Amino acid sequence: MAKKITIALKRGASCVGCDIAVLNFNEELLTLLSVADIVFAPTIMDVKYDDLRKMPDKSITIGLYHGAVRNSDNAELARIMRAKCQILIAYGACAHLGGIPGLANCTTKQKIFEQVYKKTVSTINPENVFPKEKSHDQAGHALTLPEFYDEVKALDEVVDVDYFVPACPPPPAINLKILAMVKNFVEHGDQLPPKGTVIASERTLCDECLRKKSPKLKVGKFARVHQVEVDPDKCLLEQGILCLGPATRGGCDAVCTKVNMPCRGCMGPTAAVCEQGASMLSAIASLYGLTDRETELTEEQIIKLMSEIPDPLGYFYRYSLPKSELKKVVEDK
Repeated sequence: MAKKITIALKRGASCVGCDIAVLNFNEELLTLLSVADIVFAPTIMDVKYDDLRKMPDKSITIGLYHGAVRNSDNAELARIMRAKCQILIAYGACAHLGGIPGLANCTTKQKIFEQVYKKTVSTINPENVFPKEKSHDQAGHALTLPEFYDEVKALDEVVDVDYFVPACPPPPAINLKILAMVKNFVEHGDQLPPKGTVIASERTLCDECLRKKSPKLKVGKFARVHQVEVDPDKCLLEQGILCLGPATRGGCDAVCTKVNMPCRGCMGPTAAVCEQGASMLSAIASLYGLTDRETELTEEQIIKLMSEIPDPLGYFYRYSLPKSELKKVVEDK
């Protein structure tokens, strides 16, 4: 058997769900460990950042970085991972597209600090003390905190990335695909995919979903999933439940729609489009029948129709705002 490869896991702005997703290989984790040694994974083993810093450059075969880049600590460790790893994978929706942390691009650093350290009901802060990057304690010792960026970024906006793994978190179907890729690379010398590949399906989620769809879908009004009695076999969109399947990449085995939950878009845009939110808005216009009569509608009518969709920005760009054409909300001054 070929010599084992080495794997490192590092999180940025993350809920740590992607670390748990790796552990959820279950018995297949033993298969992974038969061909690879995990040499750095702060969530699941006792290591320090200096351990990673001291490793020789390119000494780690594959690095899985999950989480968005929210502050200078995230960015520093992303650069260290890039230097130490031969192959760097943006693992999960946050590293891939910015993910849910990326919704912070709807506001600013100052407004976040105001809300958290001043306006929140449970906060008692009469002196309005906000976090500082540099300060001193009463004994004069210097104290430092990471710089909190005004904008959340995806991993490839900070360092060069070799592969992308979408989803929140990556499901077993995708993890098994990665496992097969790694195992065949180690044991048989198989070629890895071209750089920049998104390790998922090229099809939309709708193509994978087993729910029955009418030839021509039409929707009169949208409702939240808890407001209707869901038919377990019928297309969710046809039932008026907002589902991002038409604008979302497949490869997750449609795990959400199988349990009567609509797709939220964590797999990101399909290979055919770069703007997930705009793609879904186009799909909704078609479902409403607006594409045939948009010139007949007044602006007020269009606004009224769109007002039936709760939080369009947070819904259509829940996982992809930092990598969208919008990137962040800009206020007129």
